[in-house]
Amino acid sequence: MTPNYKRILLKISGEALQGEAGYGISDSVIEKITGEISEIHFLGIQVAVVIGGGNIFRGNSGTKSGIDRAASDYMGMLATVINALALQDFLERKDVHTRVQSALEIKQVAEPYIRRRCIRHLEKGRVVILAAGTGNPFFTTDTAATLRALEIGADVILKATKVDGVYDKDPLIHDDAVKFKDLSYMEVLKQELKVMDATAISLCMEGNIPIIVFNLFEEGNIKRIVMGEEIGSIVRASKH
Repeated sequence: MTPNYKRILLKISGEALQGEAGYGISDSVIEKITGEISEIHFLGIQVAVVIGGGNIFRGNSGTKSGIDRAASDYMGMLATVINALALQDFLERKDVHTRVQSALEIKQVAEPYIRRRCIRHLEKGRVVILAAGTGNPFFTTDTAATLRALEIGADVILKATKVDGVYDKDPLIHDDAVKFKDLSYMEVLKQELKVMDATAISLCMEGNIPIIVFNLFEEGNIKRIVMGEEIGSIVRASKH
């Protein structure tokens, strides 16, 4: 079978890496995630990853303790660099060539993000891990994921979460939560559904790039999605 996508942008939250510990990086979780990434990489799919930093530091939590918002957001960006380096290490143990590109310049550990260089790495079969968000405060890593997906010409954004799609309310709290299988960008914005922030959704709508929201912790989901199975919820221009 031929994969449905040639180039994907995988968005992983920092919280996904913490596992049961509730903080930091879980070896078993990152081992599983990188195993799934390597599996689709060896199918010949070009993979870019945008990683969050919430397992180490969240920008909005810093502001609650009185830290300046811009400074707090920069601290969150630095947390994503730590996660990116961890992902890189685990992927390279699996013989997957990777590059970390950072929107903040940290020459000793990462290349600066340069769009054409990123695309060239992907064409050469390297997984590119994109760290430090957009490099600007006041923007989320979801917005960074959308921006990078559009810049590199990704076919789809795979938004990895703890649940198996988009619901009208949190299914981990509400037993009567209703799952949406197929949504338009406008429905997400009008209903204020927690897929991505409004800026990210608006960018996706403008660039007409679909978002697939799926459960990261169900084994094999990433491969099933790229091979064409209908997993999770899809957000696109119009419902099919």
